[in-house]
Amino acid sequence: MADINASRAFVRKEMLPEKTPPVAEAGALKWLRENLFSSVLNTILTILSVFVIYWILSHVTGWVVFGIWDAGSLSECRELRDARYGEGVSVACWSVLTDRWDQLMFGFYPSELYWRPILALLVFFVAIAPVLFDSLPRKMLLFSLAAPFICYWLLWGGMIWGPLAVAAGFALPVLVSRFGAGLLGPLGTTVAAVILPVLYWLFAAGPIAGALGSVLPIGITFIESNDFGGFMLAFIIGITGILLSLPLGVLLALGRQSDLFIINKFCVFFIEVIRGVPLIVWLFTASILLNYFLPPGTNFDLMLRVIIMVTLFASAYIAEVVRGGLAALPRGQYEGADSLGLDYAQSMRLIILPQALKISIPGIVNTFIGLFKDTTLVVFIGLLDPIGLSNAIRATTDWNGIYWELFIFIGLCFFVCCYSMSKYSQYLERKLRRDHR
Repeated sequence: MADINASRAFVRKEMLPEKTPPVAEAGALKWLRENLFSSVLNTILTILSVFVIYWILSHVTGWVVFGIWDAGSLSECRELRDARYGEGVSVACWSVLTDRWDQLMFGFYPSELYWRPILALLVFFVAIAPVLFDSLPRKMLLFSLAAPFICYWLLWGGMIWGPLAVAAGFALPVLVSRFGAGLLGPLGTTVAAVILPVLYWLFAAGPIAGALGSVLPIGITFIESNDFGGFMLAFIIGITGILLSLPLGVLLALGRQSDLFIINKFCVFFIEVIRGVPLIVWLFTASILLNYFLPPGTNFDLMLRVIIMVTLFASAYIAEVVRGGLAALPRGQYEGADSLGLDYAQSMRLIILPQALKISIPGIVNTFIGLFKDTTLVVFIGLLDPIGLSNAIRATTDWNGIYWELFIFIGLCFFVCCYSMSKYSQYLERKLRRDHR
């Protein structure tokens, strides 16, 4: 009997008390072992990486942290460096930022009117908030529609009737689509909704604004575009190009997939020509060649020409990104929209485009980031963006010979803006994700 009991398996009737895991299997030591020292190769690479990081920080940290902030010129900065840290010590001269801060931010905009671009930036942030975050009240979108005209008036100034006359042109497509659909048909309504606003802006908006201005001269001080510069110029070109290129790119993508021969071939020709030529060539075209095709005496603002070219260039890339999203959708989505009895506009607005744009988010944001960085190319056509202003600052006798401080600051500002766009796109992807991975 004893032998039989000894051969039986033992079944425990109570749980063992919890024990602390080994030190190497928990906390920071576990992470280090699994991620940095998991193999001989990873251990060697980790040691080399630590050495490289230490070498960089040991040579850069002192240069950055112990910089000079209270000098009025490069020579004065060197004198203060010799007095504080010893002759020949390598430290940064950050005083160029404090001395030329206003110029780097606003260019040659009048200092007594700095409140206008600052207020315009605040208006933009308030207007873009309900677009980026759907938790905000939808009524704020009405302010978002008016914000571009408010910002334009604050930045350039002049009579208030100019932006109002331009804004009135956007009501024409709505009126045409509502009252002309029965008379003109779908194609005629589409063509009229595009042509009528353009004709109005070219020939009627200016005289109407001038007539209203002569009767009620309501306005603020007008500022020439030549006074714009620095990061304000980069923000204006970049933000305007981003906001305008997205809807135009979506229209081009839909036009490229259209069955209408003329619309399809026009969109294909536009996209391929714009994408096939570098942006700098288009900027030179806007700066030099465009004047030869305009009537004599026409004053077409250079900054406006640059914004148009940058917008068209970005819209061609956006069109291909969106077209990739449309091609990625299964055919069943289009058939499902048809089975519900939806027309083309309803199916695109309610079913197809929301899914295609969700797929295209990484490519769209990547194009936006590239567009914002490409605003530095305007330095080649005479506009004083941050790079252009840094060249002008280094050309003065006070700061001749300074390099790294300006370029590091400009690069850091661009990095903050581009990284913010990247993080928002990741947030938007997580929010729209439905597979719960």
